[in-house]
Order: sequence, then structure tokens, then C-alpha cells
Amino acid sequence: MKELNKVAKVTLLFWLMKICATTLGETLGDFLAQTLGLGYSVGILITLAFFILVLVVQLLQKKYNPIYFWLVIIATTTLGTEISDFLDRSLHLGYTWGSLLLFSGLVLTLYAWYRKFGNLAVFPIVARTKELYYWVAILFSNSLGTAFGDYLSDVIGFSYLIGAMVTASIIILVVLVHYFTKINQILLFWIAFVFTRPFGATFGDFLTKPVLKGGLDLGTLSASVVAMVVMVFLIFIAHRKNAHLEF
Repeated sequence: MKELNKVAKVTLLFWLMKICATTLGETLGDFLAQTLGLGYSVGILITLAFFILVLVVQLLQKKYNPIYFWLVIIATTTLGTEISDFLDRSLHLGYTWGSLLLFSGLVLTLYAWYRKFGNLAVFPIVARTKELYYWVAILFSNSLGTAFGDYLSDVIGFSYLIGAMVTASIIILVVLVHYFTKINQILLFWIAFVFTRPFGATFGDFLTKPVLKGGLDLGTLSASVVAMVVMVFLIFIAHRKNAHLEF
């Protein structure tokens, strides 16, 4: 019998879907705030409403459903894009202070999680309270990852492609550490989870930004549609695999 659980198991498919979701979150967030000209405040309101809606649906589920789970992930990446840009461009905190603020939020959330449950295990998750900690931590990590990705390009001056390569290198290093050392696996999970976000963010910027700025100038709408199609395909695969395991 399949173990009762509300969240996705951490596998290669999980990481592929996470990267695709972060790319979609970056391009879709920029589409709302920049291409449509809604601004970051309105963008936050729209994406926050979507996040709350899909989170409530996810929390009401009795077991893991790939569709609802990954809709919440997409919602956190899109909202995270708006939060990061709002802190930097609307509140003028800059990506350095914005990253530190979001990092502090993530650390405090994980600390509160650990104090309440005695561990930070991300699979399986059954209790609704623990699942809420899980989603708050994911929202902070995705917002932090966005800010760090922008920090690499706007503060350090890396091109979007170089920024994506830097974060990809960190992810590869985490994978190697996972397989060849005994460093705490939960710690490695959150490091990888944070850094897949700037990878997706910088790759999304690489697809959408003008050629003069080091991008491919595909536009936020076109890049969002492509990422959405890929994400739908991956969710279909995850749904098939989950249905097979249940059977």
C-alpha cells in the first residue's frame, strides 16, 4: 500500500519540474508586471490571490495529487518573482538587502518548523500544520532564489547565460556532495531547492531579455507559453507515475 503523503517525492523528475516551474514563474511574473504594465504591487495581488486559491485546494486534498501540488509550486515561483522585484524596485531595498531579508525569513521558518516537529524532513508530509510550514519555506526559498538570480546579473554583472551556468554549477556541486559525502541530506535539499530558483530565473531572463542585454528576446509571453507546455507535459508524466504507484 502506498504511504500516505501530501507532497512530491524528491526524484530526478521532481528537480526537472522544479526548474521548469521556476522558469515559468520568472517569465510569467515579468509578463504580468512588465509586459502588461501592471506593476509589481498589482502583480503581487494577482499572484498572491492565485497562490492562496491553489494552496487551499492543495491543503484540502487527502493525498498527493501532482496537478494541485505543482500548481502551488508554480504559484510560489510566480509570487516569488513579484515579491523579489517589489522589494528591489518598489521599496528600493536592492537585491543585496532583499536577498538577506528573504534568507532571514527562510531561516526563521525552518527554525520554527524544527522547533515544532524536531526535524525538517520534506517527505513524507501528512499533517496539515507541517504542510503549511513546508509551503511557507518554499515561498521564501523561491523568492530568495529570484533575488539571488537578479543579484548575479544586476549587482555582480554576470550575463544571464553566465548566471545560469554559475547556479547550475552550484547545483551540480550539491549533487556530488549528496552522493559522495555524509553531509545532512535535508540541508542539501534546501540548498538545491534555493539554487534551482535562480537557475530558472536567470534562464528565463536569458530567454526573454533583449539581445543587447544578453538575452534571446523571445518575449515574456512566448517564453511563458513554451514553459507552460513543457510543465503540462511533465505534470502528465508525474500523474501517470503516481497513478501507477497507487495501483
